[in-house]
Parts: sequence; C-alpha cells; structure tokens
Amino acid sequence: MYRHSIARLARQFGAFQMAELPPPYLAPSLHFPLNRLSIQSSNFSSTAATTAQGRDLNKYRGVSAIHRTGPKFKLGASKYPLPKPVPPEKLEKREATPDHGLWGFFPQDRSALSTPTYDAGHGRSWSIQELREKSWEDLHCLWWVCVKERNRLATSNLERKRLKAGYGEWEAQQRARVIRVTQNGIKHVLRERWYAWEDAKKLYRSGYRPQDEGNEETVEAS
Repeated sequence: MYRHSIARLARQFGAFQMAELPPPYLAPSLHFPLNRLSIQSSNFSSTAATTAQGRDLNKYRGVSAIHRTGPKFKLGASKYPLPKPVPPEKLEKREATPDHGLWGFFPQDRSALSTPTYDAGHGRSWSIQELREKSWEDLHCLWWVCVKERNRLATSNLERKRLKAGYGEWEAQQRARVIRVTQNGIKHVLRERWYAWEDAKKLYRSGYRPQDEGNEETVEAS
C-alpha cells in the first residue's frame, strides 16, 4: 500500500523542480523515476517475484530468525567424516598418581565420606598471640592448610548429603568452626602488621630515624 502512496506523491510532485522536493535521505523514492519503482516493489527477499501464491520456492533458504523455521533439506556438518570415540577397552591404561593434589579433598584413607571419629580428632584453634610469633611464610602456609581442610570438609558434606547418611554433620561443623577461628586470627595478625607498616612509613616520611635515638643517648651520657 505504501508503494502506491509513493507513486501518487511522485505524480503530484512531478511538475515541481528537484529543489522543491524533500532531501533524498528523507524521501529517496521521490528522486527516482516511476519506472524504477517496480524494481523496489518486492519485499525483503533475495528471490525474484513468482506467480506462486505465498509459497516459497527457494529450496536453499536457510534458518529464519523470525519464524524459527529450519532448512528444507539436511545440511552436512563437514565434508569429512567425524571421528569416532575410542572404546574404553582400547584406551591406553595409565598408572594412578599416588600423590596427586586432588587427594587433598579427601581424608587420609581416600574415602569420599569421612567418619565422625576422624572429624572429631582435631585440636584447638591457633590463638592470636601464637600467630603473632609466626613469620609471613608460616602464616601463608597455615592459611592454605586451612583452605585445604575446609575443601575436604565440603567434599564430605556433599557426599553425606547425597547419601543421606544422617551422621557426622555435627563433628564436621565443629571442625569447620575451629578452622574459621584460626583463619580469622591470621587475618587479624596480618591486619596488625599492615597498620604497623603504615605507621612506620609515616614516621620515616616525617624524618624519624630509629638509629638516631642511640646516638642521642650516647651524647647525653657523655
């Protein structure tokens, strides 16, 4: 219907000059001859107009993003045959790694579910005073030991939930609580050292030198 309107406007403005017409980017159809309007009469399609009543005769048309229709013939994924998986009996046997890092997610007996006796066999958490005496390397190692132990507990809890075992949950919670207390203590000690480092930098920038205190005491004593 809009094509007839454009043609009618073109006939109406045919006697006018090109300067009186709208710019081409606003009404490009008015700047083309009438015989070219028939070329643009087709809808958005790459096929020529046919006499078929609404039927699409293009058998190579692909998937439509609007109508969600697929192609009318099977399309090959590749001209080369796809590889077939190797049967399990023909796979090359590999030796198990006894010290693999993933064994850290399991107890020492390498069972998926730890026993309540194993989870209850732990000591107390590290105190802040004890952690203050540790070096940076020791705190770093202790932190990742706690992370490794919490991962092991998470593996056992997941297996316990899957099997609906009904036991061992309280022991695992108590062990996890001790580990969290130790981790909170490590973060507390590292926070103290960070504040001490910041205070030391401020004193140094203000001109304070700790070696000057010994010289001043020597001068006063003499």
